[in-house]
Formats: sequence, structure tokens, C-alpha cells
Amino acid sequence: KNKLVRLDEWEEQEPKLKRKTLIDLVIDRIEVSESEQKRLAEAIENAFQKGHGLLKLKRAGNDTDFEFLSETPACVETDFFQEEALTPRMFSFNSHVGACHACDGLGEHTYRISNPTCPECNGERLKPEYRAVTIQGRNISQFCNLNIREAQKELESWVLTPNQLTVAEQALREIQTRLDFLVNVGLDYLNLDQKASTLSGGEAQRIRLASQIGSGLVGVMYVLDEPTIGLHPRDTDRLIKTLKRLRDLGNTVILVEHDLETIRAADHIIDIGPGAGHYGGLVTASGSPAQISSRKNTLTGRYLKGEKGIPVPKQRRKALPGHELVVLGASANNLKEIDVRFPLGLMNVVTGVSGSGKSSLLVDVLQRALEKKMLDKRVEVGKHQEIKGYEKLEQLMVIDQEPIGRTPRSNPATYTKVLDPIRDLFGKMNEARRRGFTKRRFSFNAREGRCGACEGQGYHLIEMHFLSDVWVTCDQCKGRRYNRETLAVTFRGQTIADVLDMEITKAVELFESQPRILRILQTLEEVGLGYMKLGQPGNTLSGGEAQRLKLAAELSRRSRGKTLYILDEPTTGLHIDDVARLLKILQRLVDQGNTAIIIEHNLEVIKSADWITDLGLEGGAGGGRLLFSGTPEECAALQESHTGRFLAPVLHQDSGFQLSPVELDSGVA
Repeated sequence: KNKLVRLDEWEEQEPKLKRKTLIDLVIDRIEVSESEQKRLAEAIENAFQKGHGLLKLKRAGNDTDFEFLSETPACVETDFFQEEALTPRMFSFNSHVGACHACDGLGEHTYRISNPTCPECNGERLKPEYRAVTIQGRNISQFCNLNIREAQKELESWVLTPNQLTVAEQALREIQTRLDFLVNVGLDYLNLDQKASTLSGGEAQRIRLASQIGSGLVGVMYVLDEPTIGLHPRDTDRLIKTLKRLRDLGNTVILVEHDLETIRAADHIIDIGPGAGHYGGLVTASGSPAQISSRKNTLTGRYLKGEKGIPVPKQRRKALPGHELVVLGASANNLKEIDVRFPLGLMNVVTGVSGSGKSSLLVDVLQRALEKKMLDKRVEVGKHQEIKGYEKLEQLMVIDQEPIGRTPRSNPATYTKVLDPIRDLFGKMNEARRRGFTKRRFSFNAREGRCGACEGQGYHLIEMHFLSDVWVTCDQCKGRRYNRETLAVTFRGQTIADVLDMEITKAVELFESQPRILRILQTLEEVGLGYMKLGQPGNTLSGGEAQRLKLAAELSRRSRGKTLYILDEPTTGLHIDDVARLLKILQRLVDQGNTAIIIEHNLEVIKSADWITDLGLEGGAGGGRLLFSGTPEECAALQESHTGRFLAPVLHQDSGFQLSPVELDSGVA
């Protein structure tokens, strides 16, 4: 130990050494001076080469302390050696390179019920060598455990040397810009590593926006498809300001949007119509919001000007004592063990900023609890104490925007069951009787009547390797689904294939003398789907179309008893005129003695409610509390409610007088 051995004496000393004896190879002894700079550089280079990237320095007069320098990531104390330089994927738990080997980057052991946290990484999800890399004493997992506001403060506290700043400047700017964007759109309460499964729809939407437009680039064209989906008016207002800042930086921002406040904030509007489907596809107007408002041939312009609108109900339904659905002790996700009551026989709307707990309350707790109790479904129910009053209900119906089917077999005619009476009618035609056909013949699921090549689908599924599968029109029946013999039978000159290829509005005319068929078709027309073809494949419908189709199917059915309808943001993807139609349908359903509970941000729907349940005040940890239950007018008088503040001017405008901003801020309502 501490013995100097000459290389020519090494052979004599080597047998005496223990197996794990540490050996230092002396490369040079040098007095550092300006004249010896070249020799010093050569010595260091030689030391790194001989020492596999590791250099040990000893200063004269100090026999105990050493200084180590390394060309590669290595630890002298543990002999840990990182063969390659650090790369971003080493700090990603989604990469096999960085993920903890024990939990594969999940941070938990799912089979350990009592303590699911991974014992190897303690939930930090990375290998120990990458968790050991720190900035200002904090590793990447610890940094990502901060919320967005805390992360901003952490970055501001970092003290970097000029050299470090040169390396980190661009990355820090990117991080800070994205954090600023998330704060500007109201997500400062979210943790950086928060699980996606716990995010609300509005939160997920804004995070996607942050990933796309948070970099603050200049000279870029941003195309956004309905960015206000899932946003409370408070958050929509923040988003508009953020988009304007993007524009002012020298970018171009193009939005597809239905929200009237966002449309009013635009510099230039292109309105497409005049109707939907076959009746659309034309540019009906273009120009500033003021110019659009002056045009008579644009539906959007008439709503902007105020010629058309959705009136506040003249009277609201009253809640009856004891006639209610009660949720006790709801604590799923961020809910703070709240008790909430929903009056039965009313149109209830659940409001609050994004992340305030609306979906946790209505979907995770109430909907799934009722599905389990009333429909015997095996679903995981959000944490709560008890649900009371559901015995007064006879049916539960969840109206969502999920597709009605994923193949061409599903279509409006089959979903609403209007095809059943149509098949009855064709089975009674003289030609059908002469040929011995029954109504079964006119089902494209029946072997005898359908096209044999595509088995009644009208399309063939082509499976593509490495690409999405595609549906191709059948070359035998040309998409008509039926064989030639079946198509020999007609009603008023139209075959069953012609009927399926017919727009609903034209089908109303064709079947005007058939009450059973006409009732369903008129309901479809009433919900704004008159442009749609009866046989349009279900996998081509938008979410809004699928939802209205489900509502029409409900309206056209005979009463099934007291039904609870649950809807999660039904105005998604709808023009204001479609919202007006939707509200008429919902009001009709409630008028029939049913109950509707709706999660919604749209002020037109909120002002049309009988009863509002407002959650907040903020999102995430700042949410999950019951702020208010009552009528829209009572909510509008509540200044501490974000919903109330935005609702007040809408109600006052519709009531024929307008409060000034000063009066609104002072609490006059």
C-alpha cells in the first residue's frame, strides 16, 4: 500500500499482490507552468487512454486527497462504469434502456395489493444509475413529481455556470415555454408525472395543445380542430388569449371551431354550409366577424348578430322534496367526500372548470354504480359511501359519442330499427308475394337475399400490413348489399337498396303514408340528421352524429318507464344550431317524466338547465368540492363560482337587459 514500484521491478512484485489490489499507473510528474502546457496535455491524454477514460490527480505536498477526472460516466467508489454517453432515452421509463428492470418502468408491482410501489425504484420507474443523475440535487423523477407551478419556480432557482448555460439554454427555453403555456391555459395544478387515466377530457386536450404549440416557434401555421372541446368558458378565454399571442409572434392560426366566443375573437372567418352532408360543402361567407354578421345567407352569422338564439326557458321545472337521486361521500380521484343530490324529473347540468371532478362524480361514481346496481354490469365503481333514490328509476341510458358500430353493417336504419317496418312493407309487395319472399328476404344479414360476394356488407375489408385496414366497395353488388332477385321488388319504384341509399329527408316523403316508418324518420329529421343516408355505414359517422342518432332512437321508442339519461358533454362537435336542436330533444325527454344529468361547459345548455351542480373551485387538488346546487339564476348570483360569473351576462342578455361589467364585478345579479 502506497508503495512506489518501478515497471522493471514489476515481475518481482506481482506474485506478492492480492487478487483485488488496486494499482495506480504513474504517467508523469510535472510542474504546471505555461511552458509545460503541451507536456501536460499529452500526459492527460495518455492517462485517459491507459486508464480507460479515468484520470487520478495528486497535488504535491498532499498525500491523502486525490482528484478524479473522467471522460466517461463512471464512479470510482463503486467501480460503476457507463459505457456510452448519457442520452435522453436513459431518462425515459418508456424505453427499455432507462426503465427500472424490476417493474419495467411502471413504478409499481400490480400483484402487491398492500403496497403496489416497486421496491427497487420506489415508484421512480428508472434504473438506479439514471436516478443518480441530478441537477441541483434533484433527479428527473423527483423533478417530474412537482406540479407545473412548482416546476417553474424550480427552474428559476437553478444557478448555472456560463458553460452549463450554453449547453442547457435551448432545452430550458423549451421547457419554460411549455410550462408557461400550461399555466396560461389553467393547468398549473397538474403534476408533471400525473397519470393520463386521471386527466379530464379538457385537461388532455390542452396538454396535446401544449405539446404542439408550446414551443413558441415563429413563422409556423398551426391548424387546430376544435381546441375548445372540454373547456370551461374561463379556460376558453385563457386559450383565446394564448392563441392571440401565437398570432402576434408572427404565426398563422387556423381553427375549426363552433364556440361563438372563439369565433367572435377571430380576425377572419370562413363559413361553410349552408347545411350538412349533401347540403353543405359551399363557402357561404368569409370575412371579419362583423362582416359575417351582416350576411343573411349564413347560419353562423345570424347567431353572431343575435337574429337567432337559444332562449332561456320561460319557467323551470321544480325539484320535489324527497324525489331525488343522492350520492353520499363521493371521493373518487380528487373528490373531497362530497354529498350531491340530483332532483329527479329535471334537466340537471354538472358544471365546473376542467379537472374539477365532474366526470369523477357523474361517470366514475354515479354512472358505474347504477350500471352495477341496475344493469348487473361488472364495472369498477369510484369510491363513495352510498347511492340513494335509484329505486325510483326504471331504466338507465348512457348517451355518449361512441360509434354505433365499427363495420358497414351498422347504420341509422338498423340502429333506430326503422328497417324492420320497411322490410315488413317490402314483404307485402305483390312482386314479393308472387316470388314467395317474406320480410326476412330484405335483411342484408339473411343469406337468401344478400349479395353472396360481400355477405350483405356492400364492402370488402382489405387487411393492410403496417397500415390501417380499408373497406373497398364490393365489385359484385356495387355497394347495394342485395342480390338481383331481391332488388326486383320495389315500393313506389324504389328497391330496398335505393331506400338505404336515400337521404332521410327524401325518405320522409317516400313513406309519408306509412305511420310506423314515418314516426322514426321524422324524429331523425328533427334531430338534424335529415341529410344523412339511411344506410350510411356506422363507422363513418362523427361522434356528434352518433350521439344524435342514439337520442333519436330513444325518442322514437315507446316509453320504457322512468329513465335516467346520462350525457357527458353532448355539445362536442356541434354547431350552435345543432345545440338548439339537441336541447329541444333533451327537454322533450324530460317532459315525458324522465331525468337528464349532463356534464357540460356550453353556456347555452347550462342556462337551459332546471338544476345546476357546480364543482370547483379550480381543477386537480384545488377542485373536487361542491360549490353550488340550485337554479341557473341562483348560480349566476354566486361570484365565487367561475360558472356563475360567465353565466350571469348570458342570462341578463337573454332577459332583455344588460348589466355593466362594474355591476357584474360588484355582485349585482
